[in-house]
Amino acid sequence: MKNLEPNWKDDASLLPAIIQDTETKQVLMLGYMNKAAFRQTLETKRVTFYSRSRQTIWTKGETSGNYLSFVDYRVDCDQDTILIQAKNIGPTCHKGNYSCFGDEEFSLQGLENELQQRIDNPSNNSYTSYLAAKGNKEIAKKIAEEANEVAISAVSNDGRIAEEAADLIYHLLVLLKFNKLSFKDVEKVLQERNKKS
Repeated sequence: MKNLEPNWKDDASLLPAIIQDTETKQVLMLGYMNKAAFRQTLETKRVTFYSRSRQTIWTKGETSGNYLSFVDYRVDCDQDTILIQAKNIGPTCHKGNYSCFGDEEFSLQGLENELQQRIDNPSNNSYTSYLAAKGNKEIAKKIAEEANEVAISAVSNDGRIAEEAADLIYHLLVLLKFNKLSFKDVEKVLQERNKKS
């Protein structure tokens, strides 16, 4: 579906812009945009706001270097609020936090990023690095073992289904990252299958 255009009453009107991490989907901050700030965001691919206190356009990160790299946008049904999806280059909050709403919460995307780091930069102390060094055969073997343990836990009703499922998902994510895939690729397949069901 094509993005709606924000409903600017005039060039000076301001609309709230919610900034969301494109990977984790966490809200990073809230700012305000006028038409010029919105256009500059689209053109430069760096999230730009209108400062109500300074009465001027400013690009997030222009002094700190902690830019917000624009990915996409959506407009709400009334066309008076903008949802910007972005990648944060450094902490978003001026107090040094990941977000203006606090620290980064756990997410599968965040875990995937950590796993990729351990695959790309092997460490002797990292189990992920160990698995990656062994390759697909060893990772696949561990997935089969963990899937079996989930099934046994369910049948025996030992109360460990969540723990065993976490082990299975971890190993599955390692396999995906090792093969240059991500959970988003799996989500796309599920989304296509959902359309057909």
